[in-house]
Amino acid sequence: MRQPDLFDAVTPDLAQVAGIDEAGRGPLAGPVFAAAVILDPSRPIAGLADSKMLAAPRREELAARIREKSLAWCVASATVDEIDSLNILQATMLAMRRACEGLSLRPLQALVDGNCIPRGLGCATQAIIKGDATVAAIAAASILAKTARDADCVVLHQHYPQYQFDQHKGYGTALHLSRLLAHGPCPAHRRSFAPVRRLLSPE
Repeated sequence: MRQPDLFDAVTPDLAQVAGIDEAGRGPLAGPVFAAAVILDPSRPIAGLADSKMLAAPRREELAARIREKSLAWCVASATVDEIDSLNILQATMLAMRRACEGLSLRPLQALVDGNCIPRGLGCATQAIIKGDATVAAIAAASILAKTARDADCVVLHQHYPQYQFDQHKGYGTALHLSRLLAHGPCPAHRRSFAPVRRLLSPE
């Protein structure tokens, strides 16, 4: 079976195909987010691309168009506690499953970015490596997941301004690591991730 490409978004036989992607597997803090999107073949959205390749204002613009024009979409997450108890991979699969289950229209097929497939989606499922760069519905999901997670990091910044979550979005940048060292972990930090775990158990 060939891998779908971005132009498949306007092919009628791909109606009710959900694209699924995540945002936030790598950061040291905050939930992991996932989105599921069923694009409308009659209302194509120009400019869809891997969210990591888009500037923040462009992501926000496209996110609004995706919410407006899609047949169905849903954003879900798995909490920091779930990440720490399940591990980040299983928490990501959980967030993806929640996103798919939250769609107002049941998909006939799900295309998932990466090489792992969440269990229990209730439809035919295919994993596509680098799908966010080649499949329109997955690109749309990556944009919704990324913008939702970025917004959550702004909220985290309001609660814990000393960590400057609005700037590094929870990733292990030099700025974040310096703030983490200065202030120690806060409730938003993932205790199971090594840089945080080492601060909690320095010995």
